[in-house]
Amino acid sequence: MKQLPEYFDFDVSGRPELPRLPGVFVTGTDTEVGKTVIAGAIARSLRKAGRSVEAFKPAASGCRHTSVGLVSEDAEFLAACADSNRALTEITPIRMAAALAPNVAAELKKQPVDLEEIFQAYTRLAGVADAIVVEGIGGLLCPISNDFWVIHLAKMMALPLVIVARPNLGTINHTLLTIWAARSAGIHVAGVIINRYQVEPNLTDAQARQHSDAVLAMHTNPAQIAQRGRVPILALVPDDPDCNVAEATIGQDTQFAIDQVDWPGILGLPPRRAIGR
Repeated sequence: MKQLPEYFDFDVSGRPELPRLPGVFVTGTDTEVGKTVIAGAIARSLRKAGRSVEAFKPAASGCRHTSVGLVSEDAEFLAACADSNRALTEITPIRMAAALAPNVAAELKKQPVDLEEIFQAYTRLAGVADAIVVEGIGGLLCPISNDFWVIHLAKMMALPLVIVARPNLGTINHTLLTIWAARSAGIHVAGVIINRYQVEPNLTDAQARQHSDAVLAMHTNPAQIAQRGRVPILALVPDDPDCNVAEATIGQDTQFAIDQVDWPGILGLPPRRAIGR
């Protein structure tokens, strides 16, 4: 009997070795959870802490056609947040027009995904900044090519993983599955950020009975994720209408929430030396 391939062993032993860079890998429990905004806010937070930053998004779909080729709006946003002068083609080496998983978009175009472009672009980031903020595409199990998924790349980069999750009903399952997949691959999970959280004061038992199940789910989900996943909740980021990727804006409330996290500590950056010492 022919043995089936083990798809979930996340083996990258046959792939090239990538440089060990100081940085963080931002993933989401699903698409449209706001990981681009969170990645950009992390980059800005590091810059405010006096660190130089570069951004990297290995692949992007749903890119727009321009006179210079396909351009990723996410790459433009991340470049602005990191104050990067690098070419957008370096920030996002693989760009697809169709808003599909990269492997599907590549098959429709009849042009295979060139993984070597991703590896080389990431390697060129060695030594160019104090920190690298990497934003994945989709979730960890989103395929970049048929046999190479986001989780494989995250494993190769060996960066601490930050998981961006939504706040509402169903997020416990999605978030714990993402944590399980990451740990199964040997990836260190730095913590979870709950995005678009509806901030309200603590509820008494009497008040809680008057609230809908949906509101109660949102307010109990962070503790459930922390306890069941044995993972820190790094931030509860409010639902902030002032965030706009197309306009490269991050709302003050979002940035404030992200700024409360010790990003240099998570990235393992050495303390900055005081001036004059």
